[in-house]
Amino acid sequence: MVARRRLGRRFGWLWAAYAVSTFGTRLAFDAFALIAILVLHAGPTKVSVLAAAGLAVGAVVAVPLGPWVEFRRKRPVMVAMDLTRFVALMSVPAAYALGLLGFVQLLVVSVVVGAADIAFNAAGGAYLKAIVRPEDLVVASGRFESTNWTATVLGPPLGTAAIGFFGPVLTVVTDAVSHLLSAAGIRAIGGHEPQPVRAGTKEVRLRFGGLFEGWRYILAHPALRPLFLNTVLVSGLIMATSPLLAVLMLGDLGFAPWQYGLAFGLPCVGGIIGSRLAPQLVARFGRHRVMLTAGTLRACWLLGPAFVRPGVAGLVLVIVVEFGLITCMGVFNPVFAAYRLDRTATDRVARTLSAWSVTSKATVAVMTGLWGLLAGITGPRVAIAVAGLLMLLTPFLLPRHDHTPHHERDLARSPT
Repeated sequence: MVARRRLGRRFGWLWAAYAVSTFGTRLAFDAFALIAILVLHAGPTKVSVLAAAGLAVGAVVAVPLGPWVEFRRKRPVMVAMDLTRFVALMSVPAAYALGLLGFVQLLVVSVVVGAADIAFNAAGGAYLKAIVRPEDLVVASGRFESTNWTATVLGPPLGTAAIGFFGPVLTVVTDAVSHLLSAAGIRAIGGHEPQPVRAGTKEVRLRFGGLFEGWRYILAHPALRPLFLNTVLVSGLIMATSPLLAVLMLGDLGFAPWQYGLAFGLPCVGGIIGSRLAPQLVARFGRHRVMLTAGTLRACWLLGPAFVRPGVAGLVLVIVVEFGLITCMGVFNPVFAAYRLDRTATDRVARTLSAWSVTSKATVAVMTGLWGLLAGITGPRVAIAVAGLLMLLTPFLLPRHDHTPHHERDLARSPT
């Protein structure tokens, strides 16, 4: 079957490193917020600032990292970013043990980790394109996506149980160690990685204009530009409504915390199913058609939670809606990731992925704040409905035409 293709030893180590760090991060889900609440006794304003500022400032800090990553060997960059995350995260339990932990340190660590995440993903995407054949990118991306959703299903419940027994600081240690193990896995790939060739006589990273090369490239590209606008807006709308739905369910409607956890944990199985189906769907229908269809269906679900009511029926509605949304995302994300890598020139991958990630994180931070203000004026249900209606417009931003050359379409559909 397509999903069982052997992608080689280097991909195997890269996938293993990703799996370890992803599970570690999911185990520590919301650990900083819990530390702020339980250890530092922070109020809702500080907790919100911790979440939003970590994303926004981390994204700004990461702006110069795209050009820096582009002209360096990618494996050393990934190892360096893993070690950076390890050291930053381990500073939290160290400060806690010494009685020195404060809110400012949590904020700084969240910024450093956020920026390192962006640089790591930019380098990882470029390295993936270098070691995997174009026709195998959907399969490779599907395995990452499946791993991500599996970790999302298992990690938060296990992490919550660990927090209950040992406290939130221990889960931060687990997250830190997972990045150390990831660095070891990437080092184990071995082999020689050639130094990237710089175009022209000047290093782009030393020019101020070079900081924005990723955005210029995306916005000038006929296939990437609509996908960029679509994915940034979709992720912003989904994440902006997440805290509002928590307030609606746990506050106004009186759902128990375990019901809320079930409503968002169980549907993540759809992400595993979707990511496993993606390569087979591409082999049968073609990459562009699957991406367009899944991207359109993905937009149809966000309006549903605006109609949730108390009781079992309301809980089932949320589960069904989230399952549909996450399944569509499970199909769309690996196909989109492969398409983006395939359409991006080799000497632009790191800058493009970095610009994409910076914009996405900054947009999530801004839209989360805006929707919080809207919910304060209209109530969470109306704010969720507004986001759902806007979501219905996002399929119009998907590329309507396939820009892939005919011979590459045949490779993408090849089952072997």
